[in-house]
Amino acid sequence: MRVIAGTARSLPLKTPEGLDVRPTTDRIKETLFNMLQWDIPGGVFVDLFSGSGSIGIEALSRGARKAYFVDNAQKAISCIQQNLTFTKMADKGVVLKQDACSALGSIRESEANIIFMDPPYDSGEEKAALAVLKNMPYVTEDTIIIVEAVLDRDFSWVTELGFTITKDKRYKTNKHIFMKREV
Repeated sequence: MRVIAGTARSLPLKTPEGLDVRPTTDRIKETLFNMLQWDIPGGVFVDLFSGSGSIGIEALSRGARKAYFVDNAQKAISCIQQNLTFTKMADKGVVLKQDACSALGSIRESEANIIFMDPPYDSGEEKAALAVLKNMPYVTEDTIIIVEAVLDRDFSWVTELGFTITKDKRYKTNKHIFMKREV
């Protein structure tokens, strides 16, 4: 796994050991960031269920001003910190060792431009995180929220929480659901 583009382009990243980690492949990461390329520069990026931190580091490499990395596993936190140091981006990263819902209350920004979450598949943790996000002042009508999930996961319930699905990008084994807060 590596950084695809930007200031840290081609640098290899470590991944935490263990079977509960499934890093986003380089091909999917490249597709995702090609869709987001105009929304990243100068913005704040939140990477929930970070694992190795590769998604948030990619955002920093492509010009995000700041990135929050959230994970509750110590191996993941150590890996994120090592990757931030190796890519020389530690000064732009805020690492929070907390569960996602608790960490969302620790973010002090006027706006988060992009919030990405890749929770354990079929855990339902994205629903709890979105329930918290709907009340966060940094989630504006311009904030892009992306959830990585298995292909057959239904997201029709997000409207009940005040979000609208703007895009559904499908890959071979998973998908990215893009949403925004309803105005």
